[in-house]
Amino acid sequence: MSNFLTLQAAAAERLAQHLPSASTLRVAGIVPARDAAAYASPAVSATFVGASTADFALLLVDRSFLDAAGGAGLVGAVSAVDVLRPALEQAASAFDAGVLGELREEDAAGLLNDPETAVFELNSAHQANDGGVPFGWFAIRVRDNGAVNSGGGLTAAGRSAQDTDMAARLGLISNVEMALTVEIGRTRMSVRDALALEPGRVIELDRSAGAPADVLLNGRLIAHGEVVVVDQDYAVRITRILDGAEGAH
Repeated sequence: MSNFLTLQAAAAERLAQHLPSASTLRVAGIVPARDAAAYASPAVSATFVGASTADFALLLVDRSFLDAAGGAGLVGAVSAVDVLRPALEQAASAFDAGVLGELREEDAAGLLNDPETAVFELNSAHQANDGGVPFGWFAIRVRDNGAVNSGGGLTAAGRSAQDTDMAARLGLISNVEMALTVEIGRTRMSVRDALALEPGRVIELDRSAGAPADVLLNGRLIAHGEVVVVDQDYAVRITRILDGAEGAH
């Protein structure tokens, strides 16, 4: 399996693990693009820019789980693209450091018709058993930014060209504002429990007192830190910067 195809398969697996579906999802394997073509509109698409550039398109047969996850009908309901962004961020983390661009709902026919695109079929457990319609498809096209040697790695010239090209491209977005979030813990609850929240209710988080807080950039873990108070405002003191592999988990 080529290096790129290995990355694509890893991205599809991470996406399946983090989609907010009520059932467990798995990657059934690569399928012809025509299998997903009937569901090409609308797809949720995004482009990842890093050492390699990757185009993503997520095609779903049944989008009802997005309404449930986003709280459709409630005040402050979350849009479909915002619900899906964490899962696509996880998929992008397979390609190491980089930036996942804006998510768009659009026709994915152009991506599906490209012979360089790999299309992975996603199934839930019961669909895999009864042979029903797949849960959806995840299309990935990787565009290399450097030459590859016969051993599967970049040549010295390829690395130099890649570094120069990457620096130039990342320079274009160096002034783009990104959301920095500090997370002290999280928990999962049913919609019923969420609707029952009221003042005074205590919600237990999955982290012990004194444990470091997570620092996330656009939803991706980049550092650990401790919460401090500066002039009566909360702040975070960075205690550790994570490398790309650590931040992917």
